[in-house]
Amino acid sequence: MLCKAVFIDIDDTLLDYIPCCREAFDAAMEEIRGMHHTSLTEDELFAIFFSISGRLFSEAKHGLHTVAEVMELYPKEFVATIGYPDTAVEPFKQAFRAGWGNTHTLVPGAKETLQALRQKGYRLFAASNSFGHLQRSRLEYAGLLQYFEDTYISMDIGYDKPDIRFYEEALRRCQLSPEEVVMVGDSLTTDVLGAINAGLDAVFFNRRPQDQTSALDSPQPQYKEIHSLEHLVNIL
Repeated sequence: MLCKAVFIDIDDTLLDYIPCCREAFDAAMEEIRGMHHTSLTEDELFAIFFSISGRLFSEAKHGLHTVAEVMELYPKEFVATIGYPDTAVEPFKQAFRAGWGNTHTLVPGAKETLQALRQKGYRLFAASNSFGHLQRSRLEYAGLLQYFEDTYISMDIGYDKPDIRFYEEALRRCQLSPEEVVMVGDSLTTDVLGAINAGLDAVFFNRRPQDQTSALDSPQPQYKEIHSLEHLVNIL
């Protein structure tokens, strides 16, 4: 695979999504805990939240919502599900976002992989669906922002992955052609299929092979698959 640059996803590719999500969730619950009594444990509450947000983000991948809409929907649905008053929605949402901007648990090998790719001469760009200022804050806390020439985040770009317009705008900004860029990410839908539809090569970072099949819509698009970030350095 010959390329000049790498677009790389952030959540569950460079930063470990579940512990980051739990950290932000705990901060948000601390903000609203006094508004209502519940017999549910923190683990039970988080399981409910994670299920709701996971479903909504999955629906967004298939075009049922925008990412911006999901970020408004899941606090409302969660608060309603656990029986808290509507007045808890806004403080929960704001506290979660503030906490999210501080989360930076690394996926194993993230920093070493970025270092190695830079040493090999690749231009690196973060490509993520979220708020730009929050994702850049997380990368900076994690010590990863320094490796990126630029960050392409959906709220800044104006389109969400897998919309090909996300990739087209990112390519315009870095002044590269699709043939010169490979997209690396953990989602078959947003990262792999989205990139392929935009003319880029793609690498599927399958962190949890037991939870996610490699199958995509037929005819099968061509992409490479890795199970550790260290392997990425070997195939580029």
